[in-house]
Amino acid sequence: MQVDSFFEWLGQALGSVIRFIVDALSGLFNQLSNAGSNFVEGLSSALGMDTSIISIIALILGLMLLWSAIRAFMNASIIMGIIWLLLGLWLLSWIIH
Repeated sequence: MQVDSFFEWLGQALGSVIRFIVDALSGLFNQLSNAGSNFVEGLSSALGMDTSIISIIALILGLMLLWSAIRAFMNASIIMGIIWLLLGLWLLSWIIH
């Protein structure tokens, strides 16, 4: 009898610890999801663009093209810098209203 109650207590204690960890991680991921959603909403409202995933991908791609233009200009490659700059600005002007 003594052994059964010990293992029952041990199982309840372990279950309580696991439940606490799962609840804590669930709360953490919920907060991260809300923070990411609020960030995307704020970014899209400040830029005047849609909140779709395609718009976010186009924004990231446009910023990468502008970064490539800056790197090309720093390497004294004027022609490639102008090409990257025009592509980046075209893409960003396409998504920002």
